[in-house]
Amino acid sequence: MKFSRIIINGFIIFIGIALFFLLMEVANLSDQVYLRLFNFVFVIYGINRTIKQNYEDHIDGYFTNLLSGILTGVVSLALGLISFVAYVEYQSNSNDVDYLQHFAGSYLLGGGEPSIYQFCAGLMVEGIASSVIVSFALMQFWKSKVE
Repeated sequence: MKFSRIIINGFIIFIGIALFFLLMEVANLSDQVYLRLFNFVFVIYGINRTIKQNYEDHIDGYFTNLLSGILTGVVSLALGLISFVAYVEYQSNSNDVDYLQHFAGSYLLGGGEPSIYQFCAGLMVEGIASSVIVSFALMQFWKSKVE
């Protein structure tokens, strides 16, 4: 398992999701839930890239590659959460509006008015779950090659 590869591919996922998020903001489509499903494309690409590079470098083992995929997703999640908190704070301070409430209604977090920490906890659970699911699904494809 190469940690530099995990960090680089996690960063690639983060850049893809961040640019897509900013594009949705500019197009005023950030409240459209179905467009957020497109984030899976970036997650699938980055995690598959990690597993593929491991395969090419003869890093074998189902659980080694599964863990590499999950960690790749977690790296992108950590970068995304840090950036999201900074972006929400910036938008809330510059617009004199609670920018987080703009997002709260369009997420499946139970409604109400969550704090930034509650919102990030929900995003963290969602992000870890998607990393695990995508990693398991991709390992079904790569299983015969890396065992």
